[in-house]
Amino acid sequence: MFDPLPHYEQRQQRASRPRSQDKSALNLVTDRSCRICRDLSVDGSDAAARGLTVRARIAITVGVLLAVAFAGSLSARRVPAADEADQPLHQSEGVGNPPDLDAWRQLEQRDGLAPYPFAPPGAPNPTGGLFQFGGSGGTSFGGPDLGVPFVEWRSSMMRQRAAIDAAARAALEARFALDCRTDPHATMSRGKPLPIGPTARLPKGVASWEAYAARSPDEIRSADDFPWKPLDHPLQSTAHMLFPAQWTRVHGEHERFDVGFDLPDCYLPEFPPALYLTTHLEMGDVSRGVEITYANYFNMFNGILTPEQLDGLRLLVTPFQTTWFNVTHHRVTSAPSQGVSCFSCHVNGHTNGAIELAPDSRPNYARLRVDTPTMRGNYAQILLSSKRSIRTMDHFSEIEEYFDGDTTLLAAIGGRDLQKAQSNHMGDFNSIIDFPPAPKLDPLNRLIRSAATPGELRGEAIFLSKGQCAACHPPVSHFTDQTMHDLKAERFYPGRPEGPIKTFPLRGIKDSPPYLHDGRLLTLEDSVEFFNIVLDTQLDADEKKDLVAYLRAL
Repeated sequence: MFDPLPHYEQRQQRASRPRSQDKSALNLVTDRSCRICRDLSVDGSDAAARGLTVRARIAITVGVLLAVAFAGSLSARRVPAADEADQPLHQSEGVGNPPDLDAWRQLEQRDGLAPYPFAPPGAPNPTGGLFQFGGSGGTSFGGPDLGVPFVEWRSSMMRQRAAIDAAARAALEARFALDCRTDPHATMSRGKPLPIGPTARLPKGVASWEAYAARSPDEIRSADDFPWKPLDHPLQSTAHMLFPAQWTRVHGEHERFDVGFDLPDCYLPEFPPALYLTTHLEMGDVSRGVEITYANYFNMFNGILTPEQLDGLRLLVTPFQTTWFNVTHHRVTSAPSQGVSCFSCHVNGHTNGAIELAPDSRPNYARLRVDTPTMRGNYAQILLSSKRSIRTMDHFSEIEEYFDGDTTLLAAIGGRDLQKAQSNHMGDFNSIIDFPPAPKLDPLNRLIRSAATPGELRGEAIFLSKGQCAACHPPVSHFTDQTMHDLKAERFYPGRPEGPIKTFPLRGIKDSPPYLHDGRLLTLEDSVEFFNIVLDTQLDADEKKDLVAYLRAL
């Protein structure tokens, strides 16, 4: 049997042989070749006497040349010069490479913003909002070790939670009147009254929102009184999924000991929400007020879904480990957690208003707060993420959200490891979740004149023209243009730009408060006021009222 070990050892010895030995080998081969050449230079009769044929002489000559070439290749090896010792893999470093990359990083451009402060998990949010910082962080990676025993970590977080929650509430109340006003005549699909606004506090000395909208962006920015600045996670250093009170009252397993939810339930979607299926419009709300869970999904949907769709629903209600909801010490629940499921946030294929940070940036302080979007009507969308290129529903199902985009934590703690067929099944179910009924809309999503009120019809006209809404929310494609836009809201406050954000559909929008990607627009009235300022549409009070009436009809 062939034993590779001696051959490996011989190769290692040759590789480690000093360069002087290579030169000796070259001299030896050269010397022997010269003697063979002298032997071959004899005349034909002498060669015949020695028994050498022409064919033999040719073979010897080729062998000598090959030997000389091999020896030459050995001599061609060279030791890198001293100034090349630090070159990565002996490759070019490229144009403009600085001698000290760490020093170069310190000179990064931040457009006048302060650098991000060091913020280990549990560090309270800095006052003034995280939009005042910019640039890079220390590392892109997290780690599964807390650095302290779990009991000490939990006690420390519990001691500061009251102060964390109070600071988050104060930050909201400084900008919004959280009085939970509702309209009993305007409800969501299952009957929850709609919150009404605007909740934003009109800056002091301003007579009306119309007068405020007449100010230039520079005036508003200089006064630093724009109420719709970006919202932060109440504990952004730790961040991760944060569930509203209406959810944790039922699902105590998701109550965190370090921070509580900041928005009142009155500004959130109804719980549990309705579920509509494109394959069974005749059934209306298929869930009929029941929250779909792992315990009941099969008996609820056996005979309604295909086997693939049923398996996809199974995976959507199956809990998986996450960064901070798991069985390790790296968690924010008192007891070890089984994790969360897709439907823990996207309950019944809709949303319960839970928040997270978008996993598309670092450090944590640079990540945008995101309100859980609905899964309704995903079949009609091409872009399925606020910033990332997620283009299919199976891709949407398999993306890494559970560990905030940190694959090192996923490997350390253990998370979802779905096969392609499984994510396809999840996409199969996702693709039949429908928008809620809109009896006043025709097949092209235009108002049916005989069914709409005069105010709604006037609102539609504003939506399509003066309000400039349809430029990004065309009715025929479920009120989304399938792309991203940068509102450049930083024109109105001194802070970090947020950049382009996906255009979300407006079908069924009354069921999905709060609005904008981070939920800073608590009501439809706030949304109209915000865009009236940002787009400079100069709508009057009656026009804004009609526009809200129209949005409720979608």
